Amino acid sequence: MVLIPVIILERGIKLSGQTIIEKILSSHSGQTARAGDIVIANVDLVMGQDGTSPLAIRAFNDMGGREVFDPEKVAMVIDHSAPSPNEGVSALHKLMREFAEEKKIKLYDIGEGVCHQLMPESGRVGPGKLVVGADSHTCTYGALNAFSTGVGSTDLAGAMISGKMWFKVPETIKFVCEGKLPERVYAKDLILYLIGDVTADGATYKAAEYTGQAVKALSIEGRMTMANMAIEMGAKAGLMEADEKTFRWLKQYSDEKFTPVTADADAEYAEIRRYDVSSLEPQVAMPHRVDNVTGVSQVAGTPIQQAVIGTCTNGRLEDLRAAASILEGRKIHPKVRLIVAPASKRIYLEAIKEGILQVLVEAGAAVVTPGCGPCVGTHNGIPSDGENVISTANRNFKGRMGNSSANIFLASPATVAASALAGEIADPREF
Repeated sequence: MVLIPVIILERGIKLSGQTIIEKILSSHSGQTARAGDIVIANVDLVMGQDGTSPLAIRAFNDMGGREVFDPEKVAMVIDHSAPSPNEGVSALHKLMREFAEEKKIKLYDIGEGVCHQLMPESGRVGPGKLVVGADSHTCTYGALNAFSTGVGSTDLAGAMISGKMWFKVPETIKFVCEGKLPERVYAKDLILYLIGDVTADGATYKAAEYTGQAVKALSIEGRMTMANMAIEMGAKAGLMEADEKTFRWLKQYSDEKFTPVTADADAEYAEIRRYDVSSLEPQVAMPHRVDNVTGVSQVAGTPIQQAVIGTCTNGRLEDLRAAASILEGRKIHPKVRLIVAPASKRIYLEAIKEGILQVLVEAGAAVVTPGCGPCVGTHNGIPSDGENVISTANRNFKGRMGNSSANIFLASPATVAASALAGEIADPREF
């Protein structure tokens, strides 16, 4: 395996400028926010999903909440267990539907997709925005130059009532990724490498700011993948600057005139880390830690029984295209189950129009309802004891997919597709 050279340039330098996250928290709190400060900030969007919203609704009622602060700035999504797998979950879904109707807030019901795809598609997320969601991967929207972060259900209830949230302003680690990603190496491989390098708690309660030639070359979909997994290194948020790609993407969903936020040249960083990605090979996170990362060459040949393409990390059109480019005209291994979950109904329909889903189904894939799919282990593909699963998801903790005796490997859609064909972990560059 060829390792990427890593240079840690600076630690804890004291300058006068501000980082992206400091500027966003300043504009939303009405004070000059610096790392370590406590601020009370106005939020632009509050979101909950079906695993967390029922608790938030109960807390809302316990707090004496009557109305949400602004129905246009609150949304709930049924995506984790969609459609419902049992009567208990159905009761929680009913609670959400009734609350949304009563408070006149937007509810995305079963089949609409994953919350972290739907919020950007809603047009309410963009540069300079402050978003909180009762889901740890709310950090995804940092790809659009927003500060978005996960919160608990009780905090979410308070935000629904007041429209405010308190924050301790995080320090920022700047990741400068230079060079060009090789063919069949993707944003997922890059972020897995960074997590393996920094470790799962190496950026705890810090903001990860991604920049450099390799990051700027990524599509918005690729940037979302990187921002999505910031939490897997412990970060409060994953942030990127806005550019022409950002605004071109946003125009599909919103007419709002967003104001981009950039870090000052003399901004203070806890750490600046530089990488040359030109020799990066496809990466795989091995059980049972996301930072247990190695190059695909080190684990190639490991038998698998299930493969998953989808989730809020890699269920976008670009991801399905990458998988289809490998699977087209081929059949998956007879001992492998391939499950595909598009990230939203919009993506599902586009994949139908492009013929992508036909390619995947003809190769042997089972396409499930747009949503979280097998990721959280409530339904849609719980593995058996001792089985190996390779997935495009963001977590591989023991029991994550519903069986603590299964083993989950994380990789890019291309690596997952190649492995589904081979019946074992395989290098997508060979296909």
